[in-house]
Amino acid sequence: VQVEESGGGSAQPGGSLRDSCAPSGDSYCNYDMTWYRQAPGREREFVSSIDRYEIKKYADAVKGRFTISRDKSKKTFYLQMNRLNEEDTAMYYCKADCRDGTGRIRANAWGRGTSVTVSS
Repeated sequence: VQVEESGGGSAQPGGSLRDSCAPSGDSYCNYDMTWYRQAPGREREFVSSIDRYEIKKYADAVKGRFTISRDKSKKTFYLQMNRLNEEDTAMYYCKADCRDGTGRIRANAWGRGTSVTVSS
C-alpha cells in the first residue's frame, strides 16, 4: 500500500486549503483514512478520520471547520480545511489503513506530509 499526498500550502487566517491523499496497492483494500498533524515542538495529534462505512470523526479543535471526504471514483480522500487560524499551522500527514473483506487491517501506509502555514 502506498499513499500519494498533496495539497497544503499557505493561507491567511480565515482562509481555506485542501489536502488530498490517494492510496494505492492491493485491489482488495477497503480503506480507512486518518489525518494527523504535527506543529513545531508539539506531538503529532489526531485531526480527522473516515472509515469504510463513511463514519467521520474530528478533533474538537477542527470540528465545524474541517471536512473529510472520499471520492470513490477517483479513489482519493480529501481534507478540506476552512476558517483556518494560526493554530492550524503544522505538517499534515494522512494514514491509510487497508482492510480486507473481514474488516481486518492488512496493511497501512503514511503520506509524505504536507505543510500548512496560516499567517497574516
